[in-house]
Amino acid sequence: MTIREILTYDKHEATLRKKSESVPAVNRRVKKLIQDLRETLAARTDGGGLAAPQIGIHSRVALAQLGQQNEDSAASKSLIVLVNPEIVDAGDDQLDFDGCLSFPGLYGETVRPHRLRVKGLDEFGKSFDRVFEGFDAVVVHHEIDHLDGVLFIDRVNSLDDLYRLRENQQGELVRVPLSASVR
Repeated sequence: MTIREILTYDKHEATLRKKSESVPAVNRRVKKLIQDLRETLAARTDGGGLAAPQIGIHSRVALAQLGQQNEDSAASKSLIVLVNPEIVDAGDDQLDFDGCLSFPGLYGETVRPHRLRVKGLDEFGKSFDRVFEGFDAVVVHHEIDHLDGVLFIDRVNSLDDLYRLRENQQGELVRVPLSASVR
């Protein structure tokens, strides 16, 4: 059995796999989309970002929560808006944690760049050229993947790299391999 056979999401998956189109300008419609994305992401406690295709809109707009690995301060976290983001350079590929609001409770280990240079527009329509490093690069790369119709399960090497988190008898969260539940 392949990963895709196990994780069939019918028309929802087909929607997520559709490539998004560039937006011509940050206009009223795009600002409304950004607000919808903010509200949707704010309603979730487990999300690190959200892309327009995840709410059924195929425009190149995404949000990314930076500073997630800094557990010391919520003030060090910031939500950024990416409009028409394009990866200019990527490097320092490493194995890291991955998950997605479109696949609730499912996590995996994927290889993603930990240094990423991206050009695009911000929420005000101003151009940016920014370098993201560490887990911030992972999150931004994940969201840009959504805009290109690529899902995190596409970046998993084997079924053994997918897992769910469960509480053990001591109340600790432990990984339960997805492969254990399909054998």
